[in-house]
Amino acid sequence: MADRIVSRETNKLNMENLSFCPVCGNKNFSPFLQSSDFFLTKEEFKIVRCASCGLKFVNPRPDESEIGRYYKSSDYVSHGGKMNFLTFLYKTIRNSAIRKKYKIVKQHARSKNMLDIGCGTGEFLDFCNKKGFEVKGIEPAEKPRSFAQTRYKLEVKEESYLEDIVNPEFDIITMWHVLEHVHLLNERMNKIMEILKSDGTIIIAVPNCDSWDARYYGKFWAAYDLPRHLYHFSGDTMKILAQAHALKIEKIIPMKLDAFYISLLSEKYAKGNKNYFRAIINGIRSNNFAMKNDKNYSSLIFILKKGKITENNDLQSTMCTE
Repeated sequence: MADRIVSRETNKLNMENLSFCPVCGNKNFSPFLQSSDFFLTKEEFKIVRCASCGLKFVNPRPDESEIGRYYKSSDYVSHGGKMNFLTFLYKTIRNSAIRKKYKIVKQHARSKNMLDIGCGTGEFLDFCNKKGFEVKGIEPAEKPRSFAQTRYKLEVKEESYLEDIVNPEFDIITMWHVLEHVHLLNERMNKIMEILKSDGTIIIAVPNCDSWDARYYGKFWAAYDLPRHLYHFSGDTMKILAQAHALKIEKIIPMKLDAFYISLLSEKYAKGNKNYFRAIINGIRSNNFAMKNDKNYSSLIFILKKGKITENNDLQSTMCTE
């Protein structure tokens, strides 16, 4: 869709200037926020907001040849970073989340042929494999891909493998905090639709930039994760993306633990230290606000099926607070 008509003007630093919104194709967007890569390079980046659909996205952004260097850190925990308390906390939350993810997959899978895109070091795939699922993974980074292959004996391929799949062969396709990293957003959604069976399910988890903690921390909100997170979705912009690809949002499930981990990182970025007490308090405040008001939890899981969503479909009615 829109990605195919995006104008990319690449400068000497291999930065892309997008002339069209990656979701709706609109040409008009305004400055939203300027912040830094607090995690690694300390470089500054700008986020703009589409005047039509409201999508927030990094512009200009590193192109695909340049983005890899923003992941090259021993502390990038989803790729198996070195052990410290923050890594321990991340892995503790991840292990709890794995069981929840499996429960969601089991509930919505009509059969057991699953593809996990952006599978990292493979813990979730390994868990599902042991539960009887036929699993394949896609992981663009060599180190975590090799770890998943060696440690868990999983079939994990490079990202280019997606182009080798030409038939609808998967019952369920998952992307857990992955879609916000993908340069060619609509090409990726089109490919998923191509390789998903007609009665299959797509599960997408993304940070929610309309959450209480996003508003509270502003430019220090860790889930902006500039420039690795290229897009900053909300329930409304995910609905528009679903409509564009003839998908129906069947259910939205909150990831309540994310509010605590994101708040802890945000405290570090804002204050220069990890204030665990304040992070816990703000995680509780974020979840409580979402529960009592707008259902805008820190991260959201979208369950999608083929079949165009109707205009009057209320996102609130699809929210499940399990």
